[in-house]
Parts: sequence; C-alpha cells; structure tokens
Amino acid sequence: MNSQTMVPVLMIEPSSWLRSGITVEELDGVSLIKFTSELHSRLEELLDKRKVGSLSLEEEAEYAGISELERILTFINAKLIASRAH
Repeated sequence: MNSQTMVPVLMIEPSSWLRSGITVEELDGVSLIKFTSELHSRLEELLDKRKVGSLSLEEEAEYAGISELERILTFINAKLIASRAH
C-alpha cells in the first residue's frame, strides 16, 4: 500500500487554461501538448516573483494551478512519446 500525505493546496483549476493556454505542436512525428507563449510567460513571471517571496495569495493560487497543469502535460507528453517508441 502506498502511503502518501495529502496536503490541500489553494489553486485555480488547471482546466481553466485548456481553451486558451495550451497548443498542440508536432515534434518528430508526435503531437505534443504545450503551453502557449502567453501562458509560459505568465508561469515564468509568477516563478520569478515566487523566488523572491512576492506572490500575492491570488498569484500563489494561479501559480499552483499552472504548475499542476504543467505536471499533467509533462506526464501526457511522456506517454505520447513512449507510445511512439513501441
């Protein structure tokens, strides 16, 4: 049995960026899901502010949501790449 500690995190739902924040790009015959340049820039901006400890509570929730979406897309893209290798 896997024992994981669940920690509640206040975040904007990652799905709120699905229509405007992601794009599909072809790379070596595999369609990969990526952030738009606007969402990527926003993530970088929030990350910079987070590093110096200047995020507001709203920005922290936004950062958490975008970061979660990034983890989800990384997982999906890894699956897509792995399925291409078989």
